[in-house]
Amino acid sequence: MRYSALKILTQGLTGNKGWTPAWREPDPKADYDIIIIGGGGHGLATAYYLAREHGLRNIAVLEKGWIGSGNVGRNTTIIRSNYLLEGNQPFYELSLKLWEGLEQDFNYNAMVSQRGILNLIHSDAQRDAYVRRGNAMRLSGADAVILGPEEIRKTCPYLDFENARFPIQGAIWQPRGGTVRHDAVAWGYARGADERGVDIIQNCEVTGFQMDGGTCVGVETSRGPIRAKKVAMCVAGSSSRVAEQAGMRLPIESHVLQAFVSEGLKPTLPGVITFGAGHFYVSQSDKGGLVFGGDIDGYNTYAQRGNLPVVEDVCEGGMAIMPMIGRARLLRMWGGVMDMSMDGSPFIDQTHIDGLYFNGGWCYGGFKATPASGFCYAHLLATGNPHPVATAYKLDRFRTGAMIDEKGAGNSPNLH
Repeated sequence: MRYSALKILTQGLTGNKGWTPAWREPDPKADYDIIIIGGGGHGLATAYYLAREHGLRNIAVLEKGWIGSGNVGRNTTIIRSNYLLEGNQPFYELSLKLWEGLEQDFNYNAMVSQRGILNLIHSDAQRDAYVRRGNAMRLSGADAVILGPEEIRKTCPYLDFENARFPIQGAIWQPRGGTVRHDAVAWGYARGADERGVDIIQNCEVTGFQMDGGTCVGVETSRGPIRAKKVAMCVAGSSSRVAEQAGMRLPIESHVLQAFVSEGLKPTLPGVITFGAGHFYVSQSDKGGLVFGGDIDGYNTYAQRGNLPVVEDVCEGGMAIMPMIGRARLLRMWGGVMDMSMDGSPFIDQTHIDGLYFNGGWCYGGFKATPASGFCYAHLLATGNPHPVATAYKLDRFRTGAMIDEKGAGNSPNLH
C-alpha cells in the first residue's frame, strides 16, 4: 500500500478499515543469498538498499526482539555531518544527503526536521578548532557557518552567555542538521525492504554460526538453522558477543548511553544545541519535550539502563549553558548499548572469515549514519568492494596504524 494524503483522507472517511500491515511476518526459509543479523536501523537500511540499489531479493533480516527495540528506538534523534577527518566527513555528508530525500524514497513519514545544529564555542582554542572543522566540512560539500555571540542571541536569548566558567564566545552552525523520528526510520526501512521481497523475521536470535572449511555458510538461530551465501553482522552493542560465536575478538567495548525527555514545553529551542565545554546536547521534540543526553556510563555493560551519576552529570551540563532547564521536570529516561571502537570511528568490512561481514563500532554516531551505513554496507555485500566513502572503515586499521581518531582521545573507547 502506498501512503499519500488521498489515502489518509479515504481511510478516514471509511473508518480506517483498509490499512494493511506495514510488513509481513514470514517464517524463515531454509536458505538465503544474504542473512543480515540485526533488525535495527543499519540492518534494515542494508536490506533496503540491497533490494533497491542492487536488485537482490532473497534476503533475511534476523532480529532477536522486535523491530525498533534496540538502539534505533533509544537515541536522541540527531542528524548531522559536522565531522573533520577525511575518513569520516564524506561518509556522514552522504548520510545527510540520503536523509534529505529519505521520506520520498521509502514513502514513509520519518519526520525529518532540518532545523540546524549549533555547537557552542567557549574558548579561543575551540574557536580555532571549529573554524578548521567548518573548512573541512565545506571542502566536502557540507554547510558550516561560524556565528558570533550576538548572532546566537537572536535565536537563543536564554543561554547563559555571561557564565564565568564557560562564556559563550560563538558557535559553529550547520543549518542542514536537525532531528528525525527514530523509530519511524526503522519502520520505514522495514516496510520498504519488505515491499521489495526481503523477509523480516522478528524474535529470531542468532545462537551460532555454521562453518564449512573456514567459510561461513549460515547461522544457528532460536528458530532453527538457516543457510546463506553471505552473513552480515549488524548488531551494535551486541557486536562482541555475536562475533565471539564465530571465534572473533573485536576492537570494541560496549557501554550504555542514557537519554532523557522532559515534560512538554512551549516551543523554545530552534534546533539542536550542544555544550562545547562538556558533553550535553539537547533538542525539542514535536510534542514539546526537551530531548537530551551526554556521556556514556564509564563501565562496560550490555544492559539497556544507566545509573544516577550520569543523570547528574548530564543535567549539570544543561544547567551550565541553559539554567532555565533546571525548572523542567524529567519525564522519562532510557539507555542504549553503544559499540565503542578504540578510535571512536566505525567498521564496514569483510572479516577474515569468508562469507562473514561486519558493520559496527558506531559509538555515538550510529543513528545519524543509518542511511549511509546501510547504503555502503549493501554496496560491500553486493559487489565485494567497499564503497568509495567507506574505504577507511577497515577492521585491521589498528594493525596498520590508520586510526580515524576524530576526537583525538586515542585508543580509549570510554573517552569517545
